[in-house]
Amino acid sequence: MRLFIAEKPSLGRAIASGLGNGKSGDGQIVCGGDVVTWCFGHILTQAEPEEYDEKYKSWRMEDLPIIPSEWKLKVSAPAKKQFGVIKTLVKEADEIVNAGDPDREGQLLVDEVLEYLGNKKPVKRILLNALDEKSVKDALADLRDNREFVGLKNSALARSRADWLIGMNLTRAYTIKMREAGHAGLVSIGRVQTPTMALVVRREEEIKNFKPVTHYVLQVNWRHANGIFSSVWQPKEDTVGLDDENRLLDRNVAEGILQKLQFIQNLAGTISKLEQQEKKEQPRLPYSLSSLQIDAGKKYGLSPQQVLDTMQSLYEKKLTTYPRSDCEYLPENQMADIEIIFDNLKNLSEDFSSMIGKADPSLRSRAWNDKKISAHHAIIPTREKANLSALSDMEQKLYLMVATAYLAQFYPAHIYLATKIEVSCENEKFAAKGKTVKVMGWRSLYSSDPGEREGEDEQKSLPEMSEGENALYMEGNILDRETKPPTRFTSSSLLEAMKKIYKHVKDKSLQPLLKECQGIGTEATRAGIIETIQKRGFLVLEKKHLVPCEKAYQLYKVLSDDILYPDTTALWEKELDAIRDGAPMGTFFGKQQDFLDSFLRQAQVVKIPEAQDVVKCPKCGKPMVRREWKKSFFWGCTGYPDCKTTVPDKKGKPDFAEAKARADAASKTAICPKCGKQLRMIRGRNGTFWACEDREHCSAIFSDCNGEPAIFQCPTCGKDYLHRWASKKKKGEFYWACGDRNCKTFLLDKGGKPVFPNS
Repeated sequence: MRLFIAEKPSLGRAIASGLGNGKSGDGQIVCGGDVVTWCFGHILTQAEPEEYDEKYKSWRMEDLPIIPSEWKLKVSAPAKKQFGVIKTLVKEADEIVNAGDPDREGQLLVDEVLEYLGNKKPVKRILLNALDEKSVKDALADLRDNREFVGLKNSALARSRADWLIGMNLTRAYTIKMREAGHAGLVSIGRVQTPTMALVVRREEEIKNFKPVTHYVLQVNWRHANGIFSSVWQPKEDTVGLDDENRLLDRNVAEGILQKLQFIQNLAGTISKLEQQEKKEQPRLPYSLSSLQIDAGKKYGLSPQQVLDTMQSLYEKKLTTYPRSDCEYLPENQMADIEIIFDNLKNLSEDFSSMIGKADPSLRSRAWNDKKISAHHAIIPTREKANLSALSDMEQKLYLMVATAYLAQFYPAHIYLATKIEVSCENEKFAAKGKTVKVMGWRSLYSSDPGEREGEDEQKSLPEMSEGENALYMEGNILDRETKPPTRFTSSSLLEAMKKIYKHVKDKSLQPLLKECQGIGTEATRAGIIETIQKRGFLVLEKKHLVPCEKAYQLYKVLSDDILYPDTTALWEKELDAIRDGAPMGTFFGKQQDFLDSFLRQAQVVKIPEAQDVVKCPKCGKPMVRREWKKSFFWGCTGYPDCKTTVPDKKGKPDFAEAKARADAASKTAICPKCGKQLRMIRGRNGTFWACEDREHCSAIFSDCNGEPAIFQCPTCGKDYLHRWASKKKKGEFYWACGDRNCKTFLLDKGGKPVFPNS
């Protein structure tokens, strides 16, 4: 029997459909001699620190770093039943096929289940980039040896363990330090999460500290024999009033030049320099997930998570290929589907029918490159025909974006003349630039889309002219300009920053090294990381822009640059790429432990300012923090476990009066009539009562009667003692009942004592 283990049920059903004659069972589909089963994402999860050693239940700085000598996995609770199905089928199988998604996480989540089960049977790998019938059957006919993808699995495994080491240890370290200073709550730190959060904090600081600079631009229009054109005055290096960026800060200088030009009648300038270069823009590449998330964010304001969720839906509807792809290239064997995809796209709309008519399916763009393909390829339409009316608005928009980018591969290059000219007049120079389109090419697909237009200055056309020709001065204007602060991040622009992280490193010498890196995070995780940072209270969305919360500023102030800046994390991602390509994991983990030791040393010595309105422990003087327990709150000393002082919470503040009353009550004792040990007064949330100190062996509990235990034996059965209860029928009234539920004795209350018969 051949067993396919898919990453998720939808993928399993697609494989079963390709195999044919499937019969559904409990967590499996039987297809003749083949059986298809599935995971639910990661069925196995990393063990928590306390599952390695119980001492880690308490968070103590002296226990760090926590570095497992042998890594443990556990079956996630919701997946136990399905794990049992997989376990049974693995025992029965002769051959197994890893049908995880075609990325590093998909590779790992099936491989780790097989390793956890101790599998020794041969394993193949199926790479499914689309779920339409032909793609599935093609993939089934091209199974590969799973050992070819050990680097992909090791890369995901190294990433998972690195995230655990950094996240678990630094979260504990800084949470402990923050609590010691009176700051409540968990301080979540992550290998990718924290430098991403810091990007937003630094951008916000740049905006707050930005000081606008007013500068002036002298714009001059000229009349040439072939037309009118506009130019900008170019100041000389020694011009008075320039700043370091060659901006003119003194308006008087511009006014002086303008007056000089206006004073002379029929003033002519000379075309002293003309540079013209033909430029050719090859068709844009098809979409990867990140590039689609970035473009859809700019064009439609969609969040990265919305794009991922929508593309997953289109994938499961078999209309587009695998959505979590980090690749923008296509395998040459996909050329066989060009005509079928064209026929499908013709039916989308009249516009698409017209665009298909102008496309040339024989053209081969740079996107067709087998050398650029690993586990998956760019996102494109499948052979399935799309009915736009049956799709949601978001699905329609994204499907059309993907289809248009695919269609661009069959249009010629965009060709234009880029022209730069220089006009000399009265010992001053004026520059102009523009473009003349020769072949619109693939850009005609985007000509009505303002998001695809180039810079405004490059859109202007210039009249034909030659060096040495004259141009008459027409008019000039001084334009007031003010420098603008950098814009806040949106979800899509932050994702773009994560992908192009080399632009944001602190050590600029790393930029060339990291330029080819895939960035921080992966195609599949970046959107989730941005949402996680928001859910954990570090960032908030204001009018589509991400703004740091106070919690983010607090953390930013105390963390070291090594974790705040993306330099280290980006270098790690580059090493993960190397592991994917076959490098050993050992070197990577050696560096991880060195970095972790360095981070923890910094955490131990960092000085964290005390929280405002900090509450000090009445016993040891250390700060106290508000903590949650069983849906209620209390205040605990940060000196725990050395100091176990707790104080009840009252509307968000410590109730020291109640704490003292409870302490006084605990000091009162009496003799337990059941076992002879001490009874102690306890002030609970529902009132005061007395209980035996030996709660493990003696269940004696008594009501409180004016500061004394109400030890009244039942006059009817004599087996148990009476307890005082508040009446549910009438507020302020009480009654007494036997502690033995089989005894139905009820007595009235008078002055806090039972009224016995004949008394």
